[in-house]
Amino acid sequence: MKKLLTLLLITVLLTGCGSNSLKEGTYEGSATDNYGGEENTATAKVTIDKDGKITDVYLDTTYTTNEGANTTKKALKENYGMITYGGAQYEWYQQVEALEQAVIDNQGIAFLNIDEDGYTDAVSTCTIKVDALYKALEDALNKAK
Repeated sequence: MKKLLTLLLITVLLTGCGSNSLKEGTYEGSATDNYGGEENTATAKVTIDKDGKITDVYLDTTYTTNEGANTTKKALKENYGMITYGGAQYEWYQQVEALEQAVIDNQGIAFLNIDEDGYTDAVSTCTIKVDALYKALEDALNKAK
């Protein structure tokens, strides 16, 4: 009986009770981003492998240029102008790529600790407001459960 209970306990510990496991597939999430007085959409696309591990993350936000063109911040790359016009050390897309990699490295978003203003200090090169991206990631990951 002791062996059976020990085996059962080990199995439960190794599987993590299954409460946080993610299902294989690609999941998308979105959230409203009201940064700068404009209403845009933050999107997240998360890929989970057969072992329940996050293998790929893609984040972006819709954006309307001064000329009225609808695009995304990631598509604009340097033309978004975080360095040129905002004085940031890294462009928006570079900061988001660092955030994407951090989510993969940490296998989730709990480490981000978003402050009341929507920022995180968990990713050193990411100085942008990330609350809408976090909500989009949360939406996608909830769909993967």
